[in-house]
Amino acid sequence: MKTETSLKETIYNAILEDIIALEYRPGQILNEKTLIEKYNCSKSPVREALLALCTDNVLRNIPRYGYEVVRLTMEDIHEMIQFRYILESNMLQPRIGRFTPAQIERLEAIDKLCTENAGNLMQHWELNTQFHLKLIGYCGNSFAVEELDRCMNRLKRAYAQCHWGKEEEPVDHMDTRNHAQLLDCLREKDVDKVLQALRDDLNDFGGLDRIFVE
Repeated sequence: MKTETSLKETIYNAILEDIIALEYRPGQILNEKTLIEKYNCSKSPVREALLALCTDNVLRNIPRYGYEVVRLTMEDIHEMIQFRYILESNMLQPRIGRFTPAQIERLEAIDKLCTENAGNLMQHWELNTQFHLKLIGYCGNSFAVEELDRCMNRLKRAYAQCHWGKEEEPVDHMDTRNHAQLLDCLREKDVDKVLQALRDDLNDFGGLDRIFVE
């Protein structure tokens, strides 16, 4: 039998995945009673999961009404993309000359899968995440990888939000089109070109017509 703690974590993850999967939309109100019935459990783990989601700015508690799904703003997205560029560029810059052919080939294999799964929104994002985590992982700093993973998990919600209301539109791989250029520049060991390719890649986030990194 699951403990209250494990139930809270299960419900937290289930609600978050439902938000990412577009089942719950920005501004939609969730209430404890419906979730208690859905998960067939007591009030305590549901309330704890909802409060934890509020702490993580996924939901907003509206007393005597329910829990509203928070929309990530363009400012939120801009800050996360800027953070990614600071982190990834600073990890890459001193290590660019040390990437091996085998490492670059492994990154190419992930990018190929990313392109092949362009029609599957969340699978495409997960493979894009793998590409960047592996890229920074080769720089040899596990703490940087953990922080990037945290940022990518939050951006996953923003990525899904960019496609809310567009479920019938085909998804392409334009937001990862600069991976190949980045890898070519790694082979050339050209620092400036690698950083420019990284900027171009991050500026393609979610197909938004925005410049996030100058």
